[in-house]
Amino acid sequence: MISGGSFHIGDRVVYPNHGVGIIEQISSRTVGETVENYYLLKIVSNSLKVMVPFHNVANVGLRRVVKNGEVQKILDFLTDAECESNADWKNRFKENSDRMRTGSLMDVAAVLKGLLLLNRSKPLSFREKKMLERARYLLVSELAMAKNCDESRIHDMLSEALAKVSLHFPEASEFEV
Repeated sequence: MISGGSFHIGDRVVYPNHGVGIIEQISSRTVGETVENYYLLKIVSNSLKVMVPFHNVANVGLRRVVKNGEVQKILDFLTDAECESNADWKNRFKENSDRMRTGSLMDVAAVLKGLLLLNRSKPLSFREKKMLERARYLLVSELAMAKNCDESRIHDMLSEALAKVSLHFPEASEFEV
């Protein structure tokens, strides 16, 4: 019997930059003299299976889905907090990429808000459009899991919050290159 450490089978977790997953199995493999314990996750959006070694959980940023109380903090951030963005494209893209990899949903929300603010003043580059869409997806999918509701309801909630500061999600046609 393998002790699952901090996660158990059936736990809903977030694998940064891939989204929400469910721990399907906890297993071990022996390589030479070393026994390595793993979590087997199934990423909800695409059924991708990911094996995460116990010792690598912190490095990859695997964490539980945010609690319901965190949802309000994210909505408050989207409507209230200032959001800074680097003027230089390369630096901004690197900072945003680093934020997306942290696994923090608040960092993902900051990327989303920063790119939406930038999109108001000038068109986003192709890579920034992809990042904005990825941030939107990660926010919506995790918040839907946290609140146990449809993604469309979360999308509407986020749209309402953003509208309070005159921001909106781009339409699909705005993403065409």
